[in-house]
Order: sequence, then structure tokens, then C-alpha cells
Amino acid sequence: MEFSFVLKKFVSFFVEPLGLVLTLLALGLYFLFLKRYLYAKYFLAFGFFLTLLFSYPPFSNYLVNSLEDRYEKYDYSHKIKYIHVLGSGHNTDEKQPLSSQMSQAGLKRVLEGVMIHKKIEGSKLIFTGYAGKTDVATAMMGKRVALALGVKESDIIVGVKPKDTKEEAHFVQSIVGKEKFVLVTSATHMPRSMELFKSFGLNAIAAPTNFYRVEEKGFFKAPDLYTFYKSQVAIHEYLGILWSRIRG
Repeated sequence: MEFSFVLKKFVSFFVEPLGLVLTLLALGLYFLFLKRYLYAKYFLAFGFFLTLLFSYPPFSNYLVNSLEDRYEKYDYSHKIKYIHVLGSGHNTDEKQPLSSQMSQAGLKRVLEGVMIHKKIEGSKLIFTGYAGKTDVATAMMGKRVALALGVKESDIIVGVKPKDTKEEAHFVQSIVGKEKFVLVTSATHMPRSMELFKSFGLNAIAAPTNFYRVEEKGFFKAPDLYTFYKSQVAIHEYLGILWSRIRG
């Protein structure tokens, strides 16, 4: 695996909410052990503050909405030949049904892609994504789910090597060229994906799915772990957009 890819994953852990909070708390405990109480107090207080902030539903919703509001749901009246479904996580535990081996995001992406495909005669589904720590590529897992949902194998194209969105863009470019195609990914991931795909000169039509936002009123909400997770997802995307722009 490329060193730059591993380095990117390593660094991103420490600047995203979970890694950042754990680092602050660990530093706080370290200074507490050294009896540097002032530093310990600052690091522990900041760590707990960020934990509460990222777990606070109105704040998390704000982060998520700023990403998900940029693209509306897909207009199914379009007649476009290629439908590209971006990869997401999965496992290969054979004790679980196929529907549970895909991540929540991955399963929703595949389902949305299949629904669009079913409405367009002669269309082709493109699945991308590498194997990660498993022995089966995410693209192949997407194909298995699509086949189980009645898609013909001849209507499926897989790219098992792309490890990230940039490599997925390279792969689909070799297939569609300048032709319009539907891009299916999570709503939070769509702004970064569209920005990247357009930078390659690709003509993508957004089809967001797996929305995290919820309709909420008022500010008196209790923090919870799922809200922290939503903040983690959003911050990951903001950092990804920033990194892409820095790299040009």
C-alpha cells in the first residue's frame, strides 16, 4: 500500500474528533502524572469540552446540513447510461447475511444505484473500491448486492483497485470520458466528490443518499454517541475538501 495513503489515514485520525479528543485527554493524563496540574487542567477541560460539543445535536446538525444541503436528491427522470456508485466499508464475515456485510453507507449507496438503474433501460452500474483489510474488494461486495437485487451481471462494471475518491475518479474517467454519468455517494461526501470529479473534467450528475440530517427544533438537546459519530463524518469531509484544495 502506498506510503502517502497510509500517512494520510494516520494523520487524519489525530485531527478528526475522536482522535483529537483522545489525544487531548491522553495529554491531560500525562501532565497529571507529571504533576503539571495547570497543563493537565487545560488539556482535560478542552478534551471534555470538545466531546460535549461534537455530541451536541444542534452543532452536529449544523456541520452535516452545511454539506448535505448542497445537492438535492436525484431527479429520476434523467436517462443516463452510466451510474457510478462509490465504495464504502464492508466486512466478509460469512456468519452475517450479505446485507449486514456492507456498511450502512455502502448498502444505501448500492440500493440507490440499483433503483436508478432499474429506471433506465440499458444503463450500466459501476462499482469501485478496494479490499482494504479483507480479501474481497468493496466493488465486488457492491456487485454481489446488486446481483441479489436482480441486476444482470452484464450490466455491472467493477473497479477493484481504487483506494480513495481520487482513484475512483481516474477509473470512471477511463470508462465514461466526457459523457454524463450519475454519481452516487453519501450526501455528506457528495460536495468533495463532485469538486474532485469536476476537477478531472468529468460530467457527473449528483445522486446523494445516506443523509444524516434530522428535523430538530430547539437547543435543549442531550449529547449522545451517535451525534458524535455524525460530527466525525462531517469533519472528515471538511478536512478532505481542505486537503483537496491545498493539493490543487
